[in-house]
Amino acid sequence: MEKHVSSQFDAELAEISSKLSELGSLVEQQIIDAFVALVNFDTIIADRVLTHEKLVNRMEMEIDHEISSIIARRQPTARDLRLLIAISKSTANLERAGDETERIARMVKKIISHDNNLRTLPASELRLAADLASRLLRKTLNAFTLLDIQVALSIMSEDDLIDAEFDGFVRKLITYMMEDPRTISASLDLLFVAKAIERIGDHAKNIAECIIYVVKGEDVRHTARAEVELVVKNPRR
Repeated sequence: MEKHVSSQFDAELAEISSKLSELGSLVEQQIIDAFVALVNFDTIIADRVLTHEKLVNRMEMEIDHEISSIIARRQPTARDLRLLIAISKSTANLERAGDETERIARMVKKIISHDNNLRTLPASELRLAADLASRLLRKTLNAFTLLDIQVALSIMSEDDLIDAEFDGFVRKLITYMMEDPRTISASLDLLFVAKAIERIGDHAKNIAECIIYVVKGEDVRHTARAEVELVVKNPRR
């Protein structure tokens, strides 16, 4: 992070970046816990995910409040302003990723209460996608701390791996439903979980796009990969 004339401003930026990382760590643990609850049919862990989601929401609001306060007091411009905007957007994406873990936890509790043949389905095969999503989120937050646009670019490619896992899992579920119509209800519940994991990967990619915005001053949302690569290679800042 670049130094400023005001050491206090540097301290404020460092503190809010640290809180973003703390929020990310919490959401990362939420992903892990939600998956453990799923494969072990554990309502206690599912309830813990639901409880921690309230903390995620509170932290998002606290970070946004601090960002508004900094902007009002410091009136930052250029890269400093982009950084604060990017932190705000990244915080929102983390909160939405937390929402996905909450949905998984609620679905786990529904599945357990209905006892709807989920045990006959390949729930554990979502492990790779869940691990990919968790690691991608951690990698994205580390890249944000360093404002590493090369890593940010690679993250956008790695999200494709989660998408591929999702597509493969959907095909597998379709096979189960065709072979045994009694699994249709449980398969749809599990599809809901798989989609939530896929969306977490999307939120990690969105944060990676924020890194490029801070460093390059270019909004690369909804932009083709080839064009994003050109933005990253462009030496203009």
